[in-house]
This record gives sequence, C-alpha cells and structure tokens, in this order.
Amino acid sequence: MRPTDDEYRAMFQAEYPPVFRTIRLMVGNRQTAEDVVQEAFSRLFVNWRKVSRYDRPGAWVRRVAIRIASRARTPRSAVQPDPSVPPPDPEVTDVRLALLELPTNQRAAIVLRYYEDRPVAEIAALMGCSDGTVKTHLHRARAKLAQLLGEEVPDATR
Repeated sequence: MRPTDDEYRAMFQAEYPPVFRTIRLMVGNRQTAEDVVQEAFSRLFVNWRKVSRYDRPGAWVRRVAIRIASRARTPRSAVQPDPSVPPPDPEVTDVRLALLELPTNQRAAIVLRYYEDRPVAEIAALMGCSDGTVKTHLHRARAKLAQLLGEEVPDATR
C-alpha cells in the first residue's frame, strides 16, 4: 500500500478533526495544535505502509500527536483566547484556562477522560503509561482544577 492511497486520505479526513480538537485542548493554542497534528499526520504518512495494517491506525496517530504535544512548549503569551472567536460561556472559559495550568500529562488525561469520554485503559494506551498512572494524573488534576476554580475538593479526591 502506498501512502497516497485513498485509505490514507480517508483516514486523514476522518481523524484530523478529533485529533486536532484533543491537541487544541491540550496545548491551548491553535497554531501549536495545528503544528503538532500536522507533524503527527506526516509521521503517519511516512509509516502508512506499516500503520495501515493495525487494527486502529487512528489510535496510532492520536498517540503520536499526544506525545508530540506533551513535548511542545507553548509560550504563556500564546495561550490566550483566540480574538477571532466570540467568547464562550464564562464558566467554560474558566475551565479551559485552568486546564492550561495543569502539567501536560494531567491535562492530557483530563482531556481524554472528560472531553472525549475515554476509559482509563484506553487513555493509558494512548499516553503510553499504566492504568494506575492515568488514575494518579486524573486524581491530581481534579484536585488542582478544583483549587484553581475555587471549588471544594470532595473527600474522596483529597
């Protein structure tokens, strides 16, 4: 199979929007997210002959994008709301800004769990870590988000 096959094109068209959304939430900056996702799909293109045989090639490209995003450094000045987009509900804005205060792995775990509704085992596979590590990231992230948003931390989360 060559990388220019219709299957690659279909994979790109199906997977680009959800992968971009995930990475945009992770990095908090549209341009950085576009760069990360383009790099991940470039790697998919180069490895298409092998990856196309996987049961879930979309998971492969998402995992690559998450790893690239985890290493991406977005300057704080770049992590601002896009002025061309009308401001959303203030509560949503507060959560998204608080999300950007989390360490990258915690942010990835929160995005995958609560924005994409993925189970812990799948998050672990995407992040390349154990289920326990994902649970730790989620626990710490929820506690930090509660603190940042001025909410009470439930006893089970303490």
